[in-house]
Amino acid sequence: MIELRNVKRTYVSGEVRVEALRGIDLEIGRGEFVAIAGPSGSGKTTLMNIIGTIDRHDEGRVTIDGVDTGSMDKAARAGYRRERLGFVFQSYNLIPVLTAYENVAFALSLLGTPEKEARERVTALLAEVGLAGMEDRIPARLSGGQQQRVAIARALVKQPRIILADEPTANLDSGTGEEILKLMREMNRRHDTTFVFCTHDPMVMDYAGRLIRLHDGLVQSDERREASE
Repeated sequence: MIELRNVKRTYVSGEVRVEALRGIDLEIGRGEFVAIAGPSGSGKTTLMNIIGTIDRHDEGRVTIDGVDTGSMDKAARAGYRRERLGFVFQSYNLIPVLTAYENVAFALSLLGTPEKEARERVTALLAEVGLAGMEDRIPARLSGGQQQRVAIARALVKQPRIILADEPTANLDSGTGEEILKLMREMNRRHDTTFVFCTHDPMVMDYAGRLIRLHDGLVQSDERREASE
């Protein structure tokens, strides 16, 4: 699903050069539940942005679901993100004036999905993430955990093969965070969707079936293990 070979990324500001990634070799398969961790400055955000086609690598090769993303221009990368990838953010990134239903449906409207199909998919997913009966609530009338459930439904409704989650539990209390992780684990198993997390949260690391630690722009360790249930 995701393959990186000798991927490097350097940022330059005036005379200052920061080597964010210094040669990453990595493969992530279909249906994996992976956490990428590391201290600030380790390169994990840069790595996630490159996998998500938000940023470009300087050297090496990145292949996602058979597509060489390095060959894409800006418009092609935007289209790829819109059509093929799902994102879950720590700040939820919901549109405040839209209802839960409308926030999820908006992702399909960008793809031109027929109204009847969109309605069926959105309604089914909101029920699947535990929000049946809350379709007409705007974000301000939902708890943080409920807003994150809307965000998960919005990411899944496009039926992407990969979901990238950036600190998805950071704004939640520990109990709600664990509920969200259990939900994402269930969605991972039910839909065979690959989940890749960028996190500082030990609980997310515990739930991951694979933990990749970065340090100074390199893979420090790559551990596969039994995830928490």
